[in-house]
Amino acid sequence: MGMVNPCALVSSCHLMKTVSRTWVNGRCLTYQQALPTQPVPTLQHTCERYLILLEPFVEVDELKRTKQLVQEFLKPGGVGEKLQKGLERKAHNTDNWLTDYMVQTDYLDNRLPVVAYSNNSGSFPRMDFRDEEGQIRCAAKVIRAILDSKTMTDNEALPADYLGGKPLCMKQYSQMLSSCRIPGLETDSVVFHGKTSYPSRCITLAYNSQFFMLEVYNSDGSPLTVHQLCVQLERICSSSLETSTEPVGILTSLNRDSWSKCYDRLIQDKTNKEALSAIQRSICVVCLDKAMPQVPDDMYTRCNVLQMMHGGGSQWNSANRWFDKSLQFIIGEDGAFGNNVSHSCLDGTIGMALTDYVLASIKKLEIMESSTVPLPTPQKLHFNITADIKKAIEEAKRSIDKIVQDLDFSILSFNHYGKNFLKANKMSPDAFIQMAIQLAYYRVHRQHCASYEAASMRLFRQGRVGEIPSTSSASVAFVMAFNDPNKKEISGQTVFGHFLGLQHQATEKNIPMPDIFTDASFDKVFDYRLATSQVPSKSGCLPCAGPYQYKTYDICYTLLKDDMTFVVSAFKTNTENNSEELKKAVEDALLDMRTIL
Repeated sequence: MGMVNPCALVSSCHLMKTVSRTWVNGRCLTYQQALPTQPVPTLQHTCERYLILLEPFVEVDELKRTKQLVQEFLKPGGVGEKLQKGLERKAHNTDNWLTDYMVQTDYLDNRLPVVAYSNNSGSFPRMDFRDEEGQIRCAAKVIRAILDSKTMTDNEALPADYLGGKPLCMKQYSQMLSSCRIPGLETDSVVFHGKTSYPSRCITLAYNSQFFMLEVYNSDGSPLTVHQLCVQLERICSSSLETSTEPVGILTSLNRDSWSKCYDRLIQDKTNKEALSAIQRSICVVCLDKAMPQVPDDMYTRCNVLQMMHGGGSQWNSANRWFDKSLQFIIGEDGAFGNNVSHSCLDGTIGMALTDYVLASIKKLEIMESSTVPLPTPQKLHFNITADIKKAIEEAKRSIDKIVQDLDFSILSFNHYGKNFLKANKMSPDAFIQMAIQLAYYRVHRQHCASYEAASMRLFRQGRVGEIPSTSSASVAFVMAFNDPNKKEISGQTVFGHFLGLQHQATEKNIPMPDIFTDASFDKVFDYRLATSQVPSKSGCLPCAGPYQYKTYDICYTLLKDDMTFVVSAFKTNTENNSEELKKAVEDALLDMRTIL
C-alpha cells in the first residue's frame, strides 16, 4: 500500500472552508463506491514521522533509546513487518481500515461518561420567545425541518460535498438519524436503524424528564405539518404535568460500566425493553427544557453552552435527555436553543451541516391551519423501576451534579481581525491559529505540550476524523523565538492512526505488544493536553466540546472573514488548568502575533 497523501489529510477548518455543496437530486451517494479506500502509510515513513514528533518532548538519551526500539521494530522479517502486512490485508478487505479502530478506541471502549467527555454540542442564538407557546411553535418547526432533511437523505438528494473537485464520503449523513449508542460492559456498540426494513416513524420527545413517542408521519407517509406538530406537542405538554415518574434518562449520564449494569437489569423487564428499543430506533430526540435561572445578557451564551452540554444538573434539565442518542435538539421555554451530538455516531461537522439546515429552515416555515384528520395520541413510555435502579438513579444525580460543578467554559469573541486579514498577509489562517494556541499554552504553563487538531478524512470511503499532531520542533522554535509563523505551517500524517491499527493487529493476532508502543516516550507524544477543532457554522451556531480526559483542555473555534470565536473548556478540579487564563492568553497571543505581520 502507498503512503498517505498529506493533501488528503485535511484539517477540519480547511475542509469546511473549501467544500462546495451542489443541490443535485439523487446524486449525493453516486460516487461513494468510487471513492479511494484509506491507504496504509509505509512503516518507514510513519516511524520517521514519529521520531520527528518526539524531538520536542524527550532528552537526547531517551530519543537515542527510542530510535533503537524503532530500528528493532523496522527490521526485515520482524514484528513490525508482520503487523504491517496484517494491516494491509485488512485495508484490502474493508472499506476503511482506520475508522472502526478509531471509533472503537476513542469512543466505544472509553468508560468515562459521554456527558462532557465525549458528546459535543452546539449553542444557537437565543430565540425570540419566553413562554411554552413559543417553545412549542419553535419545536414544531425544528421537527419539520429535521423531517425535510431526512427526506432528502432517504432520497439521496442531499447536496453533494466536494473538495477541490473531488467528491467526499457522504456515509455519515445516512447514519445521522435513527442511531444510538448502546452501553455494554467493557465496550459499547452503535446501532443504525435508518436503513432497516421498518424504520421508525417517531421522534422521541423529552418533556418534564419523561419520554414520549411522537409519530411524525400521516397515514399516507407525508410528514406532519408544523400546525399538526404543534397540536401534538400541546397534547404532550398538557398530559405530563405529574413529576413523580423516576427520571430514567439521567442514567445515560453515568460512567459507561455503571450504565451498562443498569441497562442489563432494565431490559430484563419487557416494558422497559420495549421503551428502550423505541428510543433507540426513533429518528432523534427533541428536548423541551424548562427555563433556566435568569442571568445577565453578557453571561447568557456561556450558560447556554453549559445547558446544551449537560442540562444544568439533576434539579434542572439533565434528566430531560437521552445522551446515548445520536442527535438531540434542545429548546428551552426561555428561548434557549441548541443540540447535543453523540460523537460515537457522527462527527461534529456532519451534525453542524444539519444544524445549519434546520436553523435556515425554521425561519421560512409558517404555522398554517391544516387537515383536521384525527391524529394518534402520542404514547408516553413507561419504565418499571426496581429498588436497585432507583438507587442507580440517585447515583446518577450525584454524578451529573459533580460534572456540572466541575466543567468550565470560557468564550472568546475576537473581533480584531479574521481570516481575510491573514490571507491578505499570505498566512494559512489555521496554521496561524494553531501557533497562537500553542503560544498561549506556553505562556500560561511555561512548558510545551502535545496537542492535536481534528482532521477530516472524508476524501476516503467511510472516512471520519484523524488527528494532526500540531506540536513539533518547528512550532516549539516559533513559540520560543516568536518567529515568522508563515514558515512554521503544521503538516500532519496519520501517525497515531497507523500505530493504532498496528496495535490492534497485535491484539487480534495475540502477538505481544512491541516495545515501541510500551516505551515511555510513546505516551509523551500522544498524551495530548490540548485538543483543538474548527467546526464552522453558517448560522451563528457555537460549537463546543468538553475535555476528552480530565487533564486536557478542549478548544473549539470558528474562523470568519473578520472575526473568530474560541470556546475553551477545562475541569475546575484540575487546578493546573484554567480555561479563563488560557482564553485570555489566546487573545493576547493573537494580538501580539498581529504585530509581526
